[in-house]
Amino acid sequence: MALATLSGRDANARLRQSGKLETDGFTVKSLLKNAKVNAPPSAEATRIRNSKPTAFRKFYERGDFPIALEHDTKGNKIAWKVEIEKLDYHHYLPLFFDGLCEIEHPHDFFARQGIHDMLEHGGNKILPVIPQLIVPIKNALNTRNHKVICTTLKILQQLVMSADMIGEALVPYYRQILPIFNLFKNWNSNLGDGIEYGQQRRENIGDLINETLEAFERHGGEDAFINIKYMIPTYESVMLN
Repeated sequence: MALATLSGRDANARLRQSGKLETDGFTVKSLLKNAKVNAPPSAEATRIRNSKPTAFRKFYERGDFPIALEHDTKGNKIAWKVEIEKLDYHHYLPLFFDGLCEIEHPHDFFARQGIHDMLEHGGNKILPVIPQLIVPIKNALNTRNHKVICTTLKILQQLVMSADMIGEALVPYYRQILPIFNLFKNWNSNLGDGIEYGQQRRENIGDLINETLEAFERHGGEDAFINIKYMIPTYESVMLN
């Protein structure tokens, strides 16, 4: 004997009669009597993403970087085996930026400190490399990892101030860089009269994003503000105040 089956409409009718129909708030079913409306599923837009193994880690573990770890009274620092000014910036700077995704010691330390040193001594060698830095920057921001984002924002601030024309060279790449800014720009902990500990260490993402956008506007030339405003409508100019 064939088993009797219920159509979807009949099944829903019986559930409605029993008061057990569950639905979501985006369908006409949510208007039915005795329907239980569920919250919409989380988009998980800020969920931390795992990054792929970086080229920086491979090169470091292979011993291809002219660097070593040095200890002194102030802590750890990089000992460069060659003069930084003589490095091939087209080769090494994108690799160090690729290491921004790293969160484990010593890879994260070497990547961050290596970038700092190269930007400090790079001068006019930095500008031609900007197009090669965009993908590593975007990859680091897209991890959604708070530590990685904070580190990357500080590096971006140093980058735009490291040499002339850097800020203007970044303007065409705002579409790749700024979407994550828009996602985290309001991430400031509201502690009332309390003091957020992260502010003391400059690890408050919302504040760092605002600082970085202001640096972009100040150093990005006449087209910077309108392009920032296009990507982040709530941003207000610091140059017009």
